[in-house]
Amino acid sequence: MGVLNVTPDSFSDGGRFFEHESAVARGVEMVAAGADLLDVGGESTRPGAEAVPEGQELDRVLPVLKRLAAEVDVPLSIDTHKPEVAGEALEAGAVIVNDISGGRARGMFDVVRRADAGMVLMHMRGEPKDMQEHTDYLDVVADVRDELRQRMEAATAEGIDPERIAVDPGLGFAKTFEQNLLLMKEIRAFTELGRPVLVGPSRKSFIGRVLDAEVDRRLMGTAGAVAWLASHGANVVRVHDVEEMVHVVRLVDAIRGAR
Repeated sequence: MGVLNVTPDSFSDGGRFFEHESAVARGVEMVAAGADLLDVGGESTRPGAEAVPEGQELDRVLPVLKRLAAEVDVPLSIDTHKPEVAGEALEAGAVIVNDISGGRARGMFDVVRRADAGMVLMHMRGEPKDMQEHTDYLDVVADVRDELRQRMEAATAEGIDPERIAVDPGLGFAKTFEQNLLLMKEIRAFTELGRPVLVGPSRKSFIGRVLDAEVDRRLMGTAGAVAWLASHGANVVRVHDVEEMVHVVRLVDAIRGAR
């Protein structure tokens, strides 16, 4: 899954693809590099980020989604937790809603059900602006898995086909440094939910802490995380550096398939 942030303030590439033309060009480039799907977002969800008004978020993502829907042949995902944004994005060409809140906003499940769309349920406690105040877990792996199961049950109770759901443990969202590493170490535990497991390790701060590296020097650390995840049960990795991570995953698959 290629990350396309149409934002001025995302932690990794904020501002690089804020203009619609550059965002579309970047999306096309990622598909050419081997992305299986694109995730378009118009609101930064970095720790401490403030919410963006709905209208502003729509102005950022809708023109990009419409253009990409006409220019690429991979599924498009909208990264939002707002039902109104999700609904208009689905009409503009998105077919998946990637919701960091796990569908907590009233009406989100209804929007997804009516569009017969796919949905990624991510784990987060609190909101981006205060989520790092909510990292108290008895057992982070078991607790995150159980809370994701609850969100799956809530989604299916609202009529969403379970076959259209994927789950994401939410690295960096209400998680400490050690908790992020442990969730990655035990990523196979999330396959017990019976749905595809999506993970987004790309360029995140835990990589920077391990390697003492700023955001623009976390490529190899991301590659290490992707190799681990791809070989231990993750089905989808959400990344910025598509070409390099496609190479990583292809090699993992070749090793796994050796006879």
